[in-house]
Amino acid sequence: MKDAFGTPQSLLVLGGTSEIALATARRLVARRTRKVWLAGRPSPALDAAAAELRERGADVRTVAFDALDAASHESALSKVFAEGDIDMVLLAFGILGDQVRDESAPLAAVRVAQTNYTGAVSSALICAKAVQSQGHGSLVILSSVAGERARRANFIYGSSKAGLDAFAQGLGDALHGSGVHVMVVRPGFVRTKMTAGLPEAPLATTPEAVAQAIESGLRRRAEVVWVPGTLRVVMSALRHVPRPIFRRLPV
Repeated sequence: MKDAFGTPQSLLVLGGTSEIALATARRLVARRTRKVWLAGRPSPALDAAAAELRERGADVRTVAFDALDAASHESALSKVFAEGDIDMVLLAFGILGDQVRDESAPLAAVRVAQTNYTGAVSSALICAKAVQSQGHGSLVILSSVAGERARRANFIYGSSKAGLDAFAQGLGDALHGSGVHVMVVRPGFVRTKMTAGLPEAPLATTPEAVAQAIESGLRRRAEVVWVPGTLRVVMSALRHVPRPIFRRLPV
């Protein structure tokens, strides 16, 4: 259960090597989170992430999880929930892809869609059912401002996040009143290894800033969190720009 400050005592991360997820886990472990599950593909990076959080005082376990293998999600995640209640699930996996390459390589584009959307739908529904059975818990889903309006520069990635965002909002509505809190997080450009080498966008942020916003959103039981918060106003305006003009914008 969460403590008086809204900090979960147990955390399940889907996408156990995500820089945003690990920044969030560090922040929560520094508070009162004691048990952490890192779900991801077995790798030295996953082992290193687990070792770091153990050094910070958490009881950390890893579980093999592949977003693209939806058929394995039920068995993999049921092992986690069989060990005890999970106060917070953080769905943080995703890939950016390469827009130019993926436009001429449909299978690569499909991989982006299957990872960011299909894999998320499968795993989120399984976790939501388990958390609902507990009668308490939060499901935090990392979306993106890229899903607010498709841009020429990254519409494959953006469309996958748009689908995830709509799904997460609907899931939150379906679970309203059940004791399960669903929070959608919409970061802008985040400086991570995934975005290294890309031109930095205005209002760029960091994994640590996103982690802080997640913790604050949990405390407020927010349904949607923008990072940084000013993006809410910016995207509200961009959504209403006529398409002929939007196509010419340097966004």
